[in-house]
Amino acid sequence: MSTPSGVSRRDVLLSGVTIAGVSFFADELLAQGQLTPTPACGADHAPTLRQTEGPFFTPNSPERQSLIEAGVTGRTLELTGFVLARSCKPVPRALVDFWQADAKGEYDNKGFRLRGHQFTDGEGRYRLRTIVPARYTGRTPHIHVKVQAANRPVLTTQLYFPDEPGNARDPIFRPELVIRIGQAGETRQGRFDFVLDMA
Repeated sequence: MSTPSGVSRRDVLLSGVTIAGVSFFADELLAQGQLTPTPACGADHAPTLRQTEGPFFTPNSPERQSLIEAGVTGRTLELTGFVLARSCKPVPRALVDFWQADAKGEYDNKGFRLRGHQFTDGEGRYRLRTIVPARYTGRTPHIHVKVQAANRPVLTTQLYFPDEPGNARDPIFRPELVIRIGQAGETRQGRFDFVLDMA
C-alpha cells in the first residue's frame, strides 16, 4: 500500500480506525493531536521497553475491560491503544494483562481487585477502564502490564504518568513508558501503544 509522503503506514491504520467509527474518546483525542501514539514502531525503532514484573503479579486474572467494581474509588482513567509488531502491523487477539495499586497505594494480593486481562480486537486495539493508582513508598504511580501475541514471548513492563513528582525519584521509572494523557471532565484519557519484538 502506498502512502503520501510524510504519512506512515501507522498513521493510515489509525486514521482508518477513526473513520470506521470507533467510539473510543482517546482515539478522538489522537485525531485532534492531543494524544500522540507511543512508542513509535518501524524498522528504526526498538520494541516497548521491558521492566520487572515486581512482587505483586497474580496469574489467572478475570477477563474484563473494566477494573472498576464495587468499593474501588479514585480518579477514573480510560486507557486505550494498540498492540503492534515492529512493522506497525496490528496484532489481533494479543493477551494484555493489567494489575495495579489502588488509590491508597495498596495491592490486592488475595483476590483480583484492580486486576484483569483482555484480548485485543481484530485491529489490535485494547481498551481499559480503571483508576489512577497512588504512589507508595519508593515508587511513583504506575500500572503493570504483560502483553503476549499468540505463541510468542511475553512482554512484561510498567506504564507511568507524565508530570508526576515521584518519577525523578523512582529508580525504575523510564520516560519511554509514559502514557500520553488528555482530559475529559473528571476522567483522565490515556493512550499507550505496545510494540512487540516481532515482524
